[in-house]
This record gives sequence, C-alpha cells and structure tokens, in this order.
Amino acid sequence: MNAATVWRALRSATAEGIRVTEISRTTGLSRPAVTRALMTLDHAGLVESIEETDRLAVGRPAVRYAFRADTGYVAGIDVGPHKILVVIADLRGRPIAEHRVGLPLAATGNTIATQLESALAEAMAAAEIARSDLWGIAIGTPGVVDHARGEVALAPSIPRWSGRPMLASLEKWADCTIVIDNDANMAALAEYRHGDQPASLLFIHWGERVGAGMILDGRIHRGAHSAAGELGFINVGTSLDDEVPPIATERLGSFEYMVGAEELLRLARTRATPDVSARINDEGSLVPLFEAADAGEPRAVEIVDLIARRFARGVAMYTLVFDPDEVVIGGGLSRGGPTLFAAIDRYLQPQLLHPVEIRTSPLHDSGVAVGATYVALDRAEARILARIDEIVTGDK
Repeated sequence: MNAATVWRALRSATAEGIRVTEISRTTGLSRPAVTRALMTLDHAGLVESIEETDRLAVGRPAVRYAFRADTGYVAGIDVGPHKILVVIADLRGRPIAEHRVGLPLAATGNTIATQLESALAEAMAAAEIARSDLWGIAIGTPGVVDHARGEVALAPSIPRWSGRPMLASLEKWADCTIVIDNDANMAALAEYRHGDQPASLLFIHWGERVGAGMILDGRIHRGAHSAAGELGFINVGTSLDDEVPPIATERLGSFEYMVGAEELLRLARTRATPDVSARINDEGSLVPLFEAADAGEPRAVEIVDLIARRFARGVAMYTLVFDPDEVVIGGGLSRGGPTLFAAIDRYLQPQLLHPVEIRTSPLHDSGVAVGATYVALDRAEARILARIDEIVTGDK
C-alpha cells in the first residue's frame, strides 16, 4: 500500500521529481516508509533518481525521485465512419505520437478492422515503441457496445461493424488490456478530466450523427443496456419541420435526420443564396454557411436559426431529464460559429427549469481519442499496481 501511495505522489509531481521530504509531507508517510517504498518502485522499474546539480551546495547532493513515465505506453483510438485517429501517450498521459487515417465513403467493418491495425502500427512506429511497450489500448466507436462480449452490438453508421469480435482480434495482435466503448462516452470523459470536473456533465457529439455521453460523479453513465445517450434517435418532429421524420432511417436516427450535417447541407443547397450554395459545393464544407450567418446574411441566418430551434428541443429533453452542471458540444458542427450557438442558447434556456452553461469543446475532433487515452491509462494503472503488489508480496 505504501509503495502504491508513493507512486501516485510521484505521478502527480512534475517530471523533475520530488525529494523524500516532499513525498513524506504529501503522503503522510514517515521517511523510512517512503525510502522502503522507493526501493520497491525502483525494483519494479517505475522510478528514477535525479541528483540535483547545485554547485554551491555543501555535502552530498540532494536527490529527487521521478516516476518513469516511459516504462510503458498506451493507445487511445477514435474509430469513426470517416476516419481513424490513434494517439500514443506515455504513462503520464503525455501524447508522444498520433496517426490519422481517412476512410473511403461507405467504409465497411471489414475495411475499418484492417485499417485499425495498420493505423495502430503506424502510430507505434512514429512513437518508436514495440508491441510489448503497450500497456493498454482503448477504442471509442459509434454505436451501442456490448461490454461483456467486447464488441459493438449496434452501429447504423458503419455497415457490418456490429457483432465483430474486435477485442479478440486485437488481443492476438497486442499483448495488453483492450477496452472498447461508445465514442460519445469517451469524449464525455475527456471533457470531464480535461476541465473543472463538475459533478455532472452532458457531452453532445454533433456532426453527421448526434450522440451524447453523460458523466455522473466522475463516472460514465451507460444505462442498463449500454445505450444511454443515443440522443440521435429521439423524435422531436413538430410543425417547425417540412415533414415529420421517421423514427430512424437506414443510417440516421430521427433527431440526426433533423439536425445532422446532411440536413444542414440540404437546407443550405436549397435555401441559401446561390453564392453561398456554390461555395459549399466547391469547398465540401458548411463553413461558408456559418460565415454568411455570422455576417448577417438573411437566408443563412434563417437556416441556422431553424437548425438551432430543432437542436435546442432535443437538447432540452436530455437536459431536463439529466439536469447536468454543464453541457459541452463537440464534433464537426461544434465549430458552427457564434450566430448558431447564440441561437441555440436563446431557444434552449426558456425550456429549462434552471439555467445551464453551454460551451463548445476545446478538444474539437480529438476528444474521443483523448478520452480513450484516459481509459487506457486507468487500465495501465491497474497493471502497475499489480506489479507493485507482486513485488511486495514476494518480499514477504
């Protein structure tokens, strides 16, 4: 227990390390207990000693102790319909390398599974680490995840992705713990740990698809069937809409059908000015629409306002049920600009019983991979503590 306590103190310290006196004060352990714990950690290869180089000091140089974050590494992976992003980090969570792969349109599970191993290998090569250096891998993916089976149970956005024994396949490739979870859950965890860590947080991924991740008391809330947060399947169609959308299409849920990137593109191409519509087609992006709205162009403002009203209805439902401390919006449409988000806030707040802070994610499209890195680090910590316990038990 003492060795684990000292290890946590070292992990929380800077890379320059801390002295035995500081460790003793931080942990409440005696100096002899700290010294014995450091010997255990040194035996485990988890600590290094650093002599201070103060030439004016008299006597033996003071020694600082630092956690060896390069003892192992973790991988956080974002798997989506259009891209794979792999982040390699050391055991402090400091990113060492990343590799991004664009996927072809309508990529299937077979294609993605092959590209996943290739992307991971490329990221590891960039980080100059071997498979044996990986202590944990975590993957964020769209859809409902069956945690008991280690596979995706439902993923409308990726054909032939559900039911694939992904963990079993990867575990043969990499000898470490591998975890898979919903991408919005991973992104929610990233926002929580990256920010002020409120008691509750609602993260909404808004792009082609819409999903939500919820944090309660520092933990991901998954629901009874790991399907909590499937905001995209809520049906909030009213007379505001040209037609009431179905519960779900082949790829999209009802709410996604109303507010996702595809609907925004449709509205922009049919209702925006010819100039804005042409720029959208040329650039393959919604940026011209948002820029026109921010500049006050009436048609663009009207389109953005309609989407904001629709989006606020869905977010209001979730916010009323969940009552979070804050709402964070990420994904591609989180860069929609001030006009869009001012309209969302204007339509959302009157529907709530209490005001709620709404902000856009500073992590943008890396949130899923960052959250996956945190999950992988948690699994790596379990491996570290097991190694410490093994050494302590062997010494008795």
